[in-house]
Amino acid sequence: MRHGQSFFGPLADPAADAGHRDHPPRVGFFTDTSVCIGCKACEVACKEWNDVPEDGLDLLGMSFDNTGMLGANSWRHVAFVEQERPLGRQDAGLAELPTGPSTTEAAASVVARALPGTPRDGGDLGTAPVHLGFPSFDLPGTDADARERTDFRWLMSSDVCKHCTHAGCLDVCPTGALFRTEFGTVVVQQDICNGCGYCVSGCPYGVIDRRHDDGRAWKCTLCYDRLRGDLEPACAKACPTQSIQFGPLDELRERAAGRLAQLHEAGVTEARLYGHDPDDGVGGDGAFFLLLDEPEVYGLPPDPVVPTRDLPAMWKSAGLAASAMLAAAAAVFLGGDRS
Repeated sequence: MRHGQSFFGPLADPAADAGHRDHPPRVGFFTDTSVCIGCKACEVACKEWNDVPEDGLDLLGMSFDNTGMLGANSWRHVAFVEQERPLGRQDAGLAELPTGPSTTEAAASVVARALPGTPRDGGDLGTAPVHLGFPSFDLPGTDADARERTDFRWLMSSDVCKHCTHAGCLDVCPTGALFRTEFGTVVVQQDICNGCGYCVSGCPYGVIDRRHDDGRAWKCTLCYDRLRGDLEPACAKACPTQSIQFGPLDELRERAAGRLAQLHEAGVTEARLYGHDPDDGVGGDGAFFLLLDEPEVYGLPPDPVVPTRDLPAMWKSAGLAASAMLAAAAAVFLGGDRS
């Protein structure tokens, strides 16, 4: 750790702390969930490029979600969250709507007044009607015009490893299988991993996992091989709406702040950033998000903390306690000699 830098301070440079000299800027992901359309192109591109095994097709009873969560065979997971709320106030004309399930007569009248003056057919937030091109079997909102879709909204978000500034998985690995790259990301070396599983419990986000067939740990590498070839990660390359944005982390944070301000100005007051703060419990994430609801709605922990954060203080306390015990034992021993 460099001089003048606190453990969770904004000056954190994980690549330099790992010993990389003259390293390139730290890179990462900014995922703008407000423009995610749930196409799963990121999931497919990730699997194809990284040769991640397929994990079956199971809709899990959760809308169109067939992966459920991140794991050893799912390095990208597109979450689908259906809520009984009219478009989440993503249309500025609906700004009068109350927060929460909007089933009251008052909410219905607000919708009726707002819709005629609300820009439709696309816009910045993806509220255009969706025509699937085949029978919808009366699924809500599939064949209906967007003007009629006022009783629910879908929140979609492509989740991924956060490549934390202070990574618990990296801290607890006993073999050195996990390492910090020159780009500030965290990668697992499968030829060194012994399958102990310490990293699984060390991740505050529940990202890293072991494969059942070989027991080794696997997770997103942020396409380390592509980065070394001056290419962007496969998932960001495949994203058709630029929901997944890749680049230098400092630039992404500035871009995210601007996008957040834009949404707040448009009346989307519930929009928030997640994982961007260098003073949070993991020192800030290398992959952070713009969300349209609380983190728990997307299956994200509200206040993640790296499990090893308190280790220095714990070792210091243990050292002081051991010193006190030795001093007490020496005093008793010397006192006994005098008698």
